Amino acid sequence: MKKFKIFISNIFVYGFGGVISRIVPIVMLPIVTRLMPDSGYYGLNDLSMTLVSVGQAIAVFGMYDAMFRLFFDKDDEIYQKQICSTAFLITMITSLAVFFVIIGFNQVLSKLIFKDEQYSYLVCLAAFAILVGATNNIVAAPTKIQNKSKTFIIVNTLSPIIAYSMAIPLLLSGYYSFALQISNLVAAILIEGFFIYKNRGWFSFKYVNWLYIKPLLKIAVPLMPSFLIYWIYHSADRLMIQHFLNAQEVGIYAIGSKLGQISNLIYTAFTGGWLYFAYSTMKEEAQVKNNSRIFEYLGIIAYSASVLACAFSYNIYKIVFTEEYLSGYKVAPYLFFAPLLQMLFQVAGNQFIVMKKVLPNVLILFAGAIVNVGLNLILIPRVGIEGAAIGTIMGYLFADIICVIVLLKIEMLVLSKRFVIATAGILLFWFIWVVYLYRFIFMGICTAVVIILLYCYLYRRDIVECFRLFKVMVFKRKE
Repeated sequence: MKKFKIFISNIFVYGFGGVISRIVPIVMLPIVTRLMPDSGYYGLNDLSMTLVSVGQAIAVFGMYDAMFRLFFDKDDEIYQKQICSTAFLITMITSLAVFFVIIGFNQVLSKLIFKDEQYSYLVCLAAFAILVGATNNIVAAPTKIQNKSKTFIIVNTLSPIIAYSMAIPLLLSGYYSFALQISNLVAAILIEGFFIYKNRGWFSFKYVNWLYIKPLLKIAVPLMPSFLIYWIYHSADRLMIQHFLNAQEVGIYAIGSKLGQISNLIYTAFTGGWLYFAYSTMKEEAQVKNNSRIFEYLGIIAYSASVLACAFSYNIYKIVFTEEYLSGYKVAPYLFFAPLLQMLFQVAGNQFIVMKKVLPNVLILFAGAIVNVGLNLILIPRVGIEGAAIGTIMGYLFADIICVIVLLKIEMLVLSKRFVIATAGILLFWFIWVVYLYRFIFMGICTAVVIILLYCYLYRRDIVECFRLFKVMVFKRKE
């Protein structure tokens, strides 16, 4: 139970600090879409972010996870500063390399991504965003490590506020194609500058230890393909929609994705506390049992949230967005559930990283990505943007199932019968919703309530225990 408290406290401190930075963009979404003349401009922004995401995946090179993994090997401040400084140097080198490649091929990339060389300036903006964003997590990491929660929360609150305080005037002035990109870039520069100054004691060339380059790369290099594969899940569908359809459909799909990113509030909260918890407790005797419990609890949260997304998607779209975006209500539940399936994969797949075996994660994710792309190729030309959403969720589902089967076989994961029942329930619900319930809002809501009540019954004792634990934590803080 002590380790579970560590997990919960880290989620509240760091996870919800990250959640704050996600809330503002979601709140601003209806305003931004109304300030743009049509969905095509939002599609351009989303395609730009597609390039940024793949560039950052290459530039970061898996170094953030590798740094966290090795940081806790020794309780020695000099060693820890050497790990941080060496990881930062490697990331700077890879970031600069990616930056210069993108700048050099900006016209080629503009034609490939936007189907028009006139948008080469968006490619250049993306290159600068990659250069800044790739090192941002690394220079901010010591803030988490030193448990400076107030700093973390304040900075994550200010970042989107700064960005949108610049974006709105630009949109009102008619700079629709790059308002969001340039405002996000300026905010990222300011935030990174703050963290570099704040954590300057952790990063210095004098702490760079060439002996740690090899162990860092030994963990990071096999992880890097995983991040590129995640990019396929997250962003390749945009490029395929642009190829088969148009930028307007990309914009509608992007809004569905952004609304679906409400689930990222859960995902961000989880990842905010997960890395510290996972690696600081990896040597515990009950590690497999604790990790399995967390997998089950997060699974139930993900299942419950997804059925609610299915039930209320149409009403949310009808109230929040204009008629132009209404057709996106069908893709939002898929894109809501996808990050939660990714979260479950990371919890389960972390067992391979604890064993210092990252190849299974890469191979399983790659297999899921093949399923994703294959379904996209088949479904997008036939059923439009919903086909891309189906491909995404099926790719993650395939990867989750394979990962769980392998871990169960090597006894690095244990699942209860009630979780198997809960999983069967969610699969049945999704099948019925896709085929039938999406057309009948009231019946969908009633079915969602029944599913959630079933989960509450299956996990009634655990829910009571969580409330008791939360009550104890609150009263201790008051004392």
